[in-house]
Amino acid sequence: MVGRLFEDWTVGDRVAHEIRRTVTETDNLIFTTMTHNPQPLHLDVEAAKASEFGQLLVVGTFTFSLMVGLSVSDTTLGTLIANLGYDKLVMPRPVFIGDTMRAETEIVGLRESRSRPTAGIVTFRHELFNQRGDIACQCLRTALVLRRSP
Repeated sequence: MVGRLFEDWTVGDRVAHEIRRTVTETDNLIFTTMTHNPQPLHLDVEAAKASEFGQLLVVGTFTFSLMVGLSVSDTTLGTLIANLGYDKLVMPRPVFIGDTMRAETEIVGLRESRSRPTAGIVTFRHELFNQRGDIACQCLRTALVLRRSP
């Protein structure tokens, strides 16, 4: 178990996740086709060149998934019971092929579960940054995590 238990968190805790990931064209192509997203901005180089961005955009749901994935080993690996929801998802900057992404997490909420005495609810604010330090994605993730045994 690498993730933290409910009692290991305090509101205001911040984690800069060490794992970084450079996004490849293959990542974008596979994720886009796996999810049946035919948007030309993700698949058609010529259409993307003609857009205001001038190049392929990485599909936003991959960007979001990568942000959460980069956080898991430091937050909920082995301690997660269930993700309860994602809120306030924003993508203020696009991600392009070749961008190297890193994530940070802040704890913004903690409460004991009323229905499960062995669990607590943690609200994480995840942020994803590119190699220039620009924020590309942010959301709140609410998760049900294990507590220490009484």
